[in-house]
Amino acid sequence: MLKFFVKIFKTPENIISFPKNDLSQMDFFEIGEKIQDKVKKMFSGSLAIRQIDAGSDNACEQELVALSNSFYDIERFGIHFVASPRHADMLLVTGPVTRNMVKALKDAYDGTPDPKIVVAIGDDAIGGGIFKDSYAVLNGVDSVIPVDYQIPGDPPTPTFILQSLLKILETIENKPSQKK
Repeated sequence: MLKFFVKIFKTPENIISFPKNDLSQMDFFEIGEKIQDKVKKMFSGSLAIRQIDAGSDNACEQELVALSNSFYDIERFGIHFVASPRHADMLLVTGPVTRNMVKALKDAYDGTPDPKIVVAIGDDAIGGGIFKDSYAVLNGVDSVIPVDYQIPGDPPTPTFILQSLLKILETIENKPSQKK
């Protein structure tokens, strides 16, 4: 038991890409309208997301499922979840990467068309969480595939996920083009 507590206290602070106090306190509908405008402009009307569970405890998945329920209904803003990485514009990865999921995660990454956008959601996906350095876990998603963005939280709320997606889309939109 003592070994478990020592492990918890030794878990390093995760890199937080989008701190909660950095995001504006907009109404959910305002955030959705802004996302809808960006999705129409950048992705021809719809952003296809493939969610991958790399070995999580289902907390982040429950929050992502909540985004599709009748209260949040993110499909009205042009965001929808797809079953195949071949149809995805963005990969959302949850959970620490377990040894059994390494090949599946790499295959999903390879199957996603370029340009790939990979987002790690939750503290477990970012740095391994309390499962870090476990015998069955390879730690965070970035230990297997390149991660572009991170959404911290254990789990992050649906509103915070949507705020973070808006921030990610703004970051992508403001990136200078790499074409010469």
